[in-house]
Amino acid sequence: MNTKALYSISYGLYVVSARADDKINGQIANAAIQISNDPPSLAVSINKQNLTHDYITRGGLFCVSVLSQEAPLPLIAGFGFRSGRDADKFADVPHGLTERALPYTKEHTIAYLACKVTATADAGTHTVFIGDVVEAEVLSQDTPMTYAYYHQIKRGTTPKNAPTYQKNESESKEGMDDMAKSENYVCDICGYVYEPAVGDPDNDVAPGTAFADLPDSWVCPVCGASKDDFSPEA
Repeated sequence: MNTKALYSISYGLYVVSARADDKINGQIANAAIQISNDPPSLAVSINKQNLTHDYITRGGLFCVSVLSQEAPLPLIAGFGFRSGRDADKFADVPHGLTERALPYTKEHTIAYLACKVTATADAGTHTVFIGDVVEAEVLSQDTPMTYAYYHQIKRGTTPKNAPTYQKNESESKEGMDDMAKSENYVCDICGYVYEPAVGDPDNDVAPGTAFADLPDSWVCPVCGASKDDFSPEA
């Protein structure tokens, strides 16, 4: 079976958030879809190990923030590569609260939709939460981030708890010759690949900048790891 066929399915990129008592949390998700229009309802797929899964289960509500193409990698990394058990993900992120006190991101966000859970489905490592939309607001007219754009343009990687994660994802990238590949460096923490030909435009690193020429203060744009946590791509 060629699991690369799964890469042909289109996805967006979202922050799915929830509340339990007085605590809030959120995570990056790409599996969020509208499934009906009367009443309007959404489905999201959340890993059972994630804190957001616990909060949705306890609170019976979730909120989907739709990210724009301009969303920077540090924002995505903050919600995708950290656990809410170790950090308050919303602490340094401008956010608002819906009428039901669910958090949503304010910057680089096109819209948010708050949902009340009406059904669940066991999907192995994940639970699919289905919810009726009870609140919604448009925040901007920007272009929504697609998962393909995140990978191909932003050079982002997939969190291990995402439904689309595949082992050795960085090794599946095609279209590189041996010489170009030998100049790439891979983050040992999250798998982000630094490619000199692409650089790191979000952090003012111009295309053509070799890894060795990056300043010592440069960190992985996805997870914040230092240069010491990078290894040459095999």
